[in-house]
Amino acid sequence: VQLQASGGGLVQAGGSLRLSCAASGRTFSGYIMTWFRQAPGQEREFVAAVRWSGGTTYYADSVKGRFTISRDKVKNTVYLQMDSLKPEDTAVYFCASRYYSGRIYYAPDYAYWGQGTQVTVSS
Repeated sequence: VQLQASGGGLVQAGGSLRLSCAASGRTFSGYIMTWFRQAPGQEREFVAAVRWSGGTTYYADSVKGRFTISRDKVKNTVYLQMDSLKPEDTAVYFCASRYYSGRIYYAPDYAYWGQGTQVTVSS
């Protein structure tokens, strides 16, 4: 399985970015696709997730209403649309995948990871 993240960059507070995660190497039916982020000196934290088969979405409270996760089953790509960005959203963002279970917020449970993409929000 390969996950290729892209789309990070530098943006002013209030701006928008869209991250992409291109997935390959298997069929993802039954899997969940998730974005985590990690700021310097902090633990990796859950941001948002989408179930590949049914499309159910999950969000951290800190991003709810500002970020939108989606997936394109034809392109095998997961997106994270980030609007109304804040300086505290600054982090390296990672996409990850695992077979779906009830515990989706715990990073060590994920088997597959993409490389990170840096998001920097200036005030």
